[in-house]
Amino acid sequence: MSRTAQKGRGAGVRRGAPVPRQLHSTKPVRPSHHTGRIALTSRGVGYIAIEGFPQDIEIQRERLNTALDGDEVEIELLPHRHGERQQGSVVRIIERAREEFVGVVAKDARGYFLMPDNRRVYTPFLIPPEEAERHRLASNLKVLVRLGEWRDPLKNPTAHIVRVLGEKGLHETEMEAVLAGSGFNSLYPSEAAAEAQEIKRSAAISAADIGTRRDFRDTLTFTIDPADAKDFDDALSVREREDGCFEIGIHIADVSHYVRPASALDREAAERATSVYLVDRTIPMLPPELSDDLCSLNPDEDKLVFSVLFLLNQEAHVRERWFGRGIIHSNRRFSYEEAQQQIADVRKEEGGELSSEHTPYPHALAALNALAKKLKQRRVAAGAIEFEEPEVRFTLDKDKRPIAAVVKERLEAHQLIEEFMLLANREVAELIGQSGRGKDVARPFLYRVHDAPDPEKIEELAVFLRAIGHELDVPKTGSVRAKDLNALFSRLEGHAAESLVKKAALRAMAKAVYTTANIGHYGLAFGYYTHFTSPIRRYPDVLVHRLLARYLARERVGQDELAALRAHALHASARERAAMDAERASVKYKQVEFLSTRVGEEFDALVSGVTEWGIYVEEKTSRAEGMIALRSLTDDYYELDAHNYRMVGSRTKRAFSLGEKLRVRLVGADLDRRTLDFVPVSSTKIA
Repeated sequence: MSRTAQKGRGAGVRRGAPVPRQLHSTKPVRPSHHTGRIALTSRGVGYIAIEGFPQDIEIQRERLNTALDGDEVEIELLPHRHGERQQGSVVRIIERAREEFVGVVAKDARGYFLMPDNRRVYTPFLIPPEEAERHRLASNLKVLVRLGEWRDPLKNPTAHIVRVLGEKGLHETEMEAVLAGSGFNSLYPSEAAAEAQEIKRSAAISAADIGTRRDFRDTLTFTIDPADAKDFDDALSVREREDGCFEIGIHIADVSHYVRPASALDREAAERATSVYLVDRTIPMLPPELSDDLCSLNPDEDKLVFSVLFLLNQEAHVRERWFGRGIIHSNRRFSYEEAQQQIADVRKEEGGELSSEHTPYPHALAALNALAKKLKQRRVAAGAIEFEEPEVRFTLDKDKRPIAAVVKERLEAHQLIEEFMLLANREVAELIGQSGRGKDVARPFLYRVHDAPDPEKIEELAVFLRAIGHELDVPKTGSVRAKDLNALFSRLEGHAAESLVKKAALRAMAKAVYTTANIGHYGLAFGYYTHFTSPIRRYPDVLVHRLLARYLARERVGQDELAALRAHALHASARERAAMDAERASVKYKQVEFLSTRVGEEFDALVSGVTEWGIYVEEKTSRAEGMIALRSLTDDYYELDAHNYRMVGSRTKRAFSLGEKLRVRLVGADLDRRTLDFVPVSSTKIA
């Protein structure tokens, strides 16, 4: 039976080519030629968005001319046939999106091949016989390879082995494959590693260091981080004054004191640009000697920091501010759960339920919490959008197999830290950005910006919401108001479709990026914003520290430095996306692994997408997504009703609608493909 592929761009309907236009804009070379980045499906069909065309240009596999997913290419438009999607053909490869790939070794009569893990890579890679012999290749090994020259699309590309990762299916192999597949490495170059060790050996804090810094060591100071964290970027200090105001210090690890420009460590940190957080491990941007020890704000140790000190009144309005280098001595390290308990203890005490010996921490944390709530209230009133997506955490056994999945609870302690970090980031950006206003040339700086959403995507979101029974008021200008989105999220709190709607809204938003050109941050409703508070795990923060130090010292940052800063911004934005992809890939692997031992069991699920080939469902506990294949629905002939985001039986009119609760049975789990197969239980709908 023929099922025509959807050609719309509606949220929630899975399509062959979800290509964000702002990431794939093209420019004409000749009247019928255009350049841009190509996105491939797992079927080996390519798509490129071209300005002026209502649909992405489609490029069949036989016309890809060796193009791979994400490559920048030049295409030629083919003669258009009425009623069909515009077709194109790749003329040449301008730039490869990536050179290295991860996959599984397979062998046939011709020799050894790599079968790429990425399903959008549509061809196996041939491994030269001498390399296969040298690395003692065998089937089912996972390896990292570098693509060789590939000019003939009728032949398999050659790939050269970079590293053998291990046997397929082993936990360590799969996690290393996730990292390598996203362009990260758990090992550091020898020069950078040696430099880190030398810095640690010779890094005693000197009297000269202390003499040039503001001393906060006698002020109550503590950190709040996840229970399993090893790198503590930030600490808070608090002192209540007699006039009722609070001196709040936000103290950030002074990474730039140790990592000097153009050093081996600096080059490696710039290349990585970010730490990577997988299900079971962190791959830090900086070697552990710095990330877990020297720079980390561990308790009961003197530490060098870059600080922002605020004087806040009881309504959390900033009366005074100070920026500069300091030294702290953290009194205690809290996990988020421990900090939350301290806040709860104050409430019990105020209610007469607690009579324990007093320590300064509960009241300090309660005061910070009250101030943070007022900061958040003003931020939301100013137009900030409240995106709070649930996060799944796995409990792993000694062999790293997942044995339980829980949705991480969002605590007041999380929001407390978030608000003060947002405040510091905003104030640093305002200090630099506003001081440069009125001058002929703005001060060079690195901002974190978030553009307003594309009106077309917002209209699609509104259509999607109406189809599943919810309304979003969109003005004729298409510029949705934050208060309307927040009102929608508030109405959906606790609703089955809450997570689905938030994901759809997020997809409609632009991506936050690093740039030297400030346009403000739409999602946070800030006119100025940067990243200052996490230099252990983000390289842009290190650059911001260096720039801030120079401006505070009244040094000139020349316009000739802008080009390098822009390059760092582009690279850091790309590496951030790659790190997020790696994190999602590790979670996806563990979701499938977690459910693979439960084939045959029944689960509560939510319809999360509909396509012409089946129904996507999200399992409630692990948030794992799988598919009910259309061929498994044997009670009727089902067709896609794309306009209403549902699958409908032609005879019974039975419908599977987006956001609907279902009872499903797991019938298959494929770890290699990271897929789950479900079928609906006879009584499908859940009240």
